[in-house]
Amino acid sequence: MENNEKKQEQGQLQLELPQDVAQGEYANFAIISHSSSDFVIDFARILPGVPKNQVRSRVILAPEHAKRLLGALQDNIMRYEREFGPIKIPNQEPRTISPFQVGKGEA
Repeated sequence: MENNEKKQEQGQLQLELPQDVAQGEYANFAIISHSSSDFVIDFARILPGVPKNQVRSRVILAPEHAKRLLGALQDNIMRYEREFGPIKIPNQEPRTISPFQVGKGEA
């Protein structure tokens, strides 16, 4: 058995973070859709004055993993707010994460 397999069996997971992925991708807009077998999250960067924005990243999850992600986000947001205070979302519609009015391509 290889060393990596032994560590995984002991509860340690090793992940490689390639340099191009480590830079991250800024997103201020997400669209979530689903089928009976998958959840699809498209992340985009919406900027004022840009009439046509592009999806920068797509993540496809099994329903079980989507629910785990939801729980992990809730846990991390609670810990963040305990340390730094409440996250305020001014005048935002309930089901969007974009800070901009979508469809207004004015500079």
